[in-house]
Amino acid sequence: MLRRLTRSLLSFVMILTGTVLGVTATAGTAHADECYTWSRTLSEGSSGSDVTQLQIRVAGWVTSGERLSYDGQYGARTAAAVKKFQSAYGLAADGVAGPATFSKIYALQDSDCTPAHFTYAELNKCNSDWSGGAVSAATAKANALKTMWKLEAMRHALGDVPITISSGFRSYACNNAVGGSATSRHLYGDAADLVGSPSLCTLARQARTHGFSEILGPGYPGHNDHTHVAFDPSPYWSAPTCGI
Repeated sequence: MLRRLTRSLLSFVMILTGTVLGVTATAGTAHADECYTWSRTLSEGSSGSDVTQLQIRVAGWVTSGERLSYDGQYGARTAAAVKKFQSAYGLAADGVAGPATFSKIYALQDSDCTPAHFTYAELNKCNSDWSGGAVSAATAKANALKTMWKLEAMRHALGDVPITISSGFRSYACNNAVGGSATSRHLYGDAADLVGSPSLCTLARQARTHGFSEILGPGYPGHNDHTHVAFDPSPYWSAPTCGI
């Protein structure tokens, strides 16, 4: 917590200093981060791995039913997601990712790239190495990171209320042990089962605007005690009790 507070303060001072002294700020002047540091300002037309890194962190700021691609292309949809992110955190919402936007991201993430309020341990209660699922261990872990950033956006949109995850990545062995579907997205690392407060219906409804393409909740068989969110190539929502 102290580290995040210090990081936020340093980022604010850098931005303020650049403004007061009339210094032309570039992405490189923003506070560097142990996980990833952007070295240029990004806007529509930009492309590259730095755009992909940005997309991972703003993919939860989309419209209902929309999914942002992690394609490294800064198009209109990425710009719109950046605008929503900026607006949500009180920044100038211009759709251009520069020092202020990157500083906010740095303040939100830890050195392992996970967002402030979620950890890899929460997304993997199955094993220690992410192995044994439907994809490679590296892919499963990368998918879980993308899910965490969507959940971070969802958490903030709900008023920064805690979100509790009861199950994330599962190997085939872990999935079989809990009677999971043979095609479960948990096997891919991009699923999370949410429990507790806010209510399951609140979570299911909110998930629609944060890039989740699979949402299953109360009223769907086997989901009356949790809300399931995932990134499924074939979108499907069903939580009849919640009107979804």
